[in-house]
Amino acid sequence: MAFTLPALPYAANALEPHIDARTMEIHHGKHHNAYVTNLNAALAGKPEENMSIEEICKNISKYPAPVRNNGGGHYNHSLFWTIMGPNAGGAPTGALGDAINAAFGTFDEFKTKFNAAATGRFGSGWAWLIKDASGMLAITSTPNQDNPLMDVAEVKGTPLLGLDVWEHAYYLNYQNRRPDYCAAWWNVVNWKEVAKRFA
Repeated sequence: MAFTLPALPYAANALEPHIDARTMEIHHGKHHNAYVTNLNAALAGKPEENMSIEEICKNISKYPAPVRNNGGGHYNHSLFWTIMGPNAGGAPTGALGDAINAAFGTFDEFKTKFNAAATGRFGSGWAWLIKDASGMLAITSTPNQDNPLMDVAEVKGTPLLGLDVWEHAYYLNYQNRRPDYCAAWWNVVNWKEVAKRFA
């Protein structure tokens, strides 16, 4: 099997009260696991089994829908677990903090714009902070399990931070209150990990 489900880097209840343990268990153990299983099935016996998920995403237009949907789901969630953590939140410092201020004015303005991308995404999808080809930061969003690495993305770049706004990411605690989930999520963002991706 080419792709495997990465372990959560913390306990399922570590992000409470902002993201509850049951949601994490279902989201990681059921949803992400299904993307991995379905991706492996879609690529079984093909040379792509030995490619990185990043390479597959960058050339996603060559592949059928099951690879796009499940490959995107695997990449997106693998990133999502790492950019969150317990005792996290606050504001980024150093080069990342400076770059965010330069691109968006202030950290609060950045959060407002990012939340607008997350809450404004119709249906299921993601909001992203990316670094584009010129090294500039930008906020974008993608439908379903697409991401900015994909050659089909409207706005392309390297994902630094991603917020899952599929209902399975928040429905047990927040029901239809996506803005409340988005607001709470900032308390679990692991800025050290985001800064590593930025560097």
